[in-house]
Amino acid sequence: MAESISSFWGPVTSTKECCEINYAYSSYIAEFFNTISNIPTILLALIGLINALRQRFEKRFSVLHVSNMTLAIGSMLYHATLQHVQQQSDETPMVWEVLLYMYILYSPDWHYRSTMPIFLFVYGALFAVAHSVFHFGIGFKVHYIILILLCVPRMYKYYIYTQDVSAKRLAKLFLVTFVLGSLFGFCDRVFCKEISRWPINPQGHALWHVFMGFNSYFANTFLMFCRAQQRGWSPKVLHLMGVPYVKIEKPKSQ
Repeated sequence: MAESISSFWGPVTSTKECCEINYAYSSYIAEFFNTISNIPTILLALIGLINALRQRFEKRFSVLHVSNMTLAIGSMLYHATLQHVQQQSDETPMVWEVLLYMYILYSPDWHYRSTMPIFLFVYGALFAVAHSVFHFGIGFKVHYIILILLCVPRMYKYYIYTQDVSAKRLAKLFLVTFVLGSLFGFCDRVFCKEISRWPINPQGHALWHVFMGFNSYFANTFLMFCRAQQRGWSPKVLHLMGVPYVKIEKPKSQ
């Protein structure tokens, strides 16, 4: 949207903008609400990382939580500057994160263990190079949606084979936050002209960030529970000040 005060970062060079007035609150932050709304994602990912390290979960989950934080920081840089380079730091980690989810979801049943991480790493590297050169627009969105859809069948399989009520609740919260976040993000983009005439902008894209931060945390916690079950670690879903986390008990031999 149009700038209201001077811009520290110069003219907007990103290929997309959200329904928020640029530099309305600071000359250093282009989209204020879209920037600060990434903070919950960072905090939740930090909680998940601490739990994964403290209980010595497999490194894949530590990397996953760090990936969530990296994505949120990239999103903050993008929305704060609206520069194309920072846009790449937002979009490319989105793809890397989904590839990591694919590894966690499918690797337990993959017969040739070394081939999957190698393929996904090469694929992610090639995408990063291609996206920086060709600046995919609608192609990026289609590609991202396809990757997410590839994760859905496996996530559903984990859900139906999980008997624990608390773990199933995590999966349901994952779905609810995804639907709500997508709804707010969709409305922010499609109905921006109408929303701009409202007395108060509901900041749909910022709400998308908040809901997706919780969405990622619920997904990560659910997957940690499922993986702990596969390893025979007797997982339980506990809560600390309302925030769910997985508590495990490894056999002494491990």
